[in-house]
Amino acid sequence: MPMKYMRIALAAAMMCGILPVSAQRYSDGLIDKSVAVVGNEMILLSQIEQEIQMRRAQGMASDRNIRCEILEQMLASKLFLMQARVDSLTINQDMVAGDLANRMDQIRTQLGGDEEVEKYFGKPLYKLREEWRRTLEDQNLTMMMQQNIVEKIPELTPYDVEQYVERTAPEDLPVVPIKYRLSQICIYPDREAADNAVKERLLAIRERIINGEKFATLARIYSQDPGSARRGGELGMASKSIFWPAFSDAAMALKPGVVSQIVETPDGFHIIEVLEKKGDMFNARHILMKPEYTSDDRDKAFKVLDSLKTEILSNNIPFELAARFFSEDPATRTNGGQMADPNTGSAYFEIDQLKPQDYNAIKDLKEGEISVPVESLDNEGRGGTTGGNTVYKILKVDMILPAHTASFDNDYDLLLSQAKQEKEMEAIDSFIDEKITSTYIVIDPMFKDCPFERDGWYEKFRESE
Repeated sequence: MPMKYMRIALAAAMMCGILPVSAQRYSDGLIDKSVAVVGNEMILLSQIEQEIQMRRAQGMASDRNIRCEILEQMLASKLFLMQARVDSLTINQDMVAGDLANRMDQIRTQLGGDEEVEKYFGKPLYKLREEWRRTLEDQNLTMMMQQNIVEKIPELTPYDVEQYVERTAPEDLPVVPIKYRLSQICIYPDREAADNAVKERLLAIRERIINGEKFATLARIYSQDPGSARRGGELGMASKSIFWPAFSDAAMALKPGVVSQIVETPDGFHIIEVLEKKGDMFNARHILMKPEYTSDDRDKAFKVLDSLKTEILSNNIPFELAARFFSEDPATRTNGGQMADPNTGSAYFEIDQLKPQDYNAIKDLKEGEISVPVESLDNEGRGGTTGGNTVYKILKVDMILPAHTASFDNDYDLLLSQAKQEKEMEAIDSFIDEKITSTYIVIDPMFKDCPFERDGWYEKFRESE
């Protein structure tokens, strides 16, 4: 399809901010009311109920203590927000604007357009936008306050890390999974010929649609986007920002009912039919087809790779030199074929960071051994472990780091990160506990049976009337 820290921290901010506050009468006759006051900040029952509504709309599971959980997260978030205002922290308006745009696009796409959003929340879009902006500003201040707290923690020394290891039970220390350092030599198939072939097939399908055949029927038969093919290629009403730019630009330029020319994106080639447009949103059908390669392409590449492997094993040419001269992957060729994680830059890969085809090729190999030729994927397009363009390759296992419990000598950086995270959590917890005792807080007794994580909240219930 063409669609492109802390315990309290972000979760608490999100809980407070996603939904607008509105008074309402519930089915049992209860009118919306304040259920907690933190300093000069108020938490309404409707905020809690509407957060539950949002979770359910997103398909998130909830248990019978969900209201207690949400309230406790909101209470903690208010403590950070109050201190941020006392410290005169400044809102990052650029970040808020970006977050607001993303939220609007996601919700409009999820619910199916502006009218459906207004219907779901019972408010006009402009009012929702302003309410979400205010809550995102509060969220921004909350995050900044948490950052200020953890930034005051002194830099940890090797002694601190060593002490962390000594006081932590072995079973609680992180386990480092098996890791591989790999090199590769890649050969690409004839992309131009494959592109031309798929374009011809799409043009023939487009001609059939123009001559009267139904777009939806042909999409079910031919489209290689499994998510939309079963719906006759229909994508649903969504913001144009959700799609690849080339796709959304082509769709927005179309009149409803008109079939586009061929549109190329990192996913492949498409023809598009727009069903409806509303502002910067549209609903369209598409047929996606991807370049396919013949057995001749594969056999030709495998023959070259087999020959290179033989020359390398015969010590006629080092793997690194062969990669520099013969590999067609620009990202690894200049490094003698050495691979690196495109997301982290690390030369070591855990199993779930490898393409499935690559892991299957090297899983039974020892250090220094070279795989047979395999058909795999590169990191173009959507990337990840399942996306990319077809490529043929041989892989060399340069090093294997066995799975093990993290140790001070071999995994210092990981243990430093864990020790730092522990200190940060302690600082956050200490802040919350201190603020609970020193801040005016009142909680409605309707929540007195809640299994709160912090005992301090239980001292804050007002007497029943």
